[in-house]
Amino acid sequence: MFNRIVVVVLDSVGIGALPDAGDYGDSTNVNTLVNIARSQSGLFLPVMESLGLGAIEPIQGVNRVVKPRASFGKMAELSKAKDTTSGHWEIAGCPVFSPFPVYPHGFPEDVIERFINYTGCGGVLGNKPASGTAIIEELGGLHMETGKPIVYTSADSVFQIAAHEEIVPLERLYQFCQIARDSVCIHQHAVGRIIARPFIGKPGSFKRTANRHDFSLEPVCPTILDSLQQAGYEVTGIGKIGDIFAQKGLTISLPSKSNDDGMKTVINLVSQKGQAGLIFANLVDFDSVYGHRNDVRGYAKALERFDGQLAILLSQLQEDDLLIITADHGCDPTDDGTDHTREYVPLLVYSKTADVGKNLGVRHTFADIAATVADNFSLSPLQYGKSFLHDL
Repeated sequence: MFNRIVVVVLDSVGIGALPDAGDYGDSTNVNTLVNIARSQSGLFLPVMESLGLGAIEPIQGVNRVVKPRASFGKMAELSKAKDTTSGHWEIAGCPVFSPFPVYPHGFPEDVIERFINYTGCGGVLGNKPASGTAIIEELGGLHMETGKPIVYTSADSVFQIAAHEEIVPLERLYQFCQIARDSVCIHQHAVGRIIARPFIGKPGSFKRTANRHDFSLEPVCPTILDSLQQAGYEVTGIGKIGDIFAQKGLTISLPSKSNDDGMKTVINLVSQKGQAGLIFANLVDFDSVYGHRNDVRGYAKALERFDGQLAILLSQLQEDDLLIITADHGCDPTDDGTDHTREYVPLLVYSKTADVGKNLGVRHTFADIAATVADNFSLSPLQYGKSFLHDL
C-alpha cells in the first residue's frame, strides 16, 4: 500500500482521437501531443521519455525506451463529453452520461433576462460562443463605457462572465457568478461551469488576469474524494480541483495561478512526509493559455518546462508515494478550431520502489484511476473503473 497517491492532470494534453471523435465534431487526426511534436520538429521531454511516454504513442523527438521507469498506457473517456468537468469527475470515478447543455447560438432570452434581473447588472454584452481573448478585444471598450458584463460561451458547457477589474470589482464579478450558478443556470440550463473571467488593461491591450474562478456543479455521483474523506484520509486539491468538485470531498484546497505555481505547490507537498491520502493537482495553462489560443509553440515550450519540473518532483517523492500523470481531454492547438478535442489521455504511473514499468494497455475509462486509489486504501470500489494497482 502506498501512503500517498499524487495525481497530476496535464489539462488538455490528449494523445489521439477517440473512435467517436467525429460525433463530437472532431477530426480523426486530432492528437494534441503528437501534432505539437510534429509541428515543432520534435519535443525535448527526456524525463517523460524515461517514464515511457514514447511507448504509449510514437511522438517525434521522444524515444521509446526499452526499460521505462514508469508503467504506461492510455485511457479512453467513458463520459459523453470532452470537457474539464466530465474529465476530472471521471478520473474520480464519476463518469457523465447525460451531456451538460451547450449553446452554440448563445443563451436563450429567458436565461439572459433572469441573469439581468437577479444581478441587477443593467444588461449584458456578447451572448455568443467566442474565444475569451477575442471577445474581450471586441467588447472590452464598450464594457468599460457601459459597465455591462460580457457574457459568452464556447463549445463546452460554460456560462462565462468577463469584466474589467476596475469596472466590476472581483467580489462583484464573483457574486454575479454565484447568482448564475444558484438561480440562473439551473434545471435544463445547468451548465457544467460558470466561469469568472476578469481582465485588465486598455482597448487594444487587454489582458486576462489570474483571478479566474470556476463555479461548478457538484458531482452527480459519489467520487473517490468523498470515499477518502469519509474514511479519514487527507484529500488535497491543487489548482482548479476545488472549483471542479465544488470543494466536495476535499480536506485542503490550494488554488494556483499558473502551471509553475501549481508544480511548486506539488513539489513542496511531496517533499514533506505527509499524511496518508490523495494529492490531486490540475495544471491549467496547457489548456487555457495555449490550447484554446492555438499557440502551438507556447504549448510545446510549456510541455518542455513541465518536463524539467517533473525531474524535481520525482527526486522529492517519498519511497511510499505513487505518482500518476494523466490528462482530462485534448485541445489540439494545430486543429482549425479553438475548442477541446475528444482524445485518449496518457497514463504514466511511477514509484521509486518499482524496478521497471509495465504496459497498462488501453484503459476503457479514466475511472480506472479512482478504482486504483480505492484499491490502494482498501476502500469499497466505486461503480466504474478497474484497478491497475496490482499490475504495477
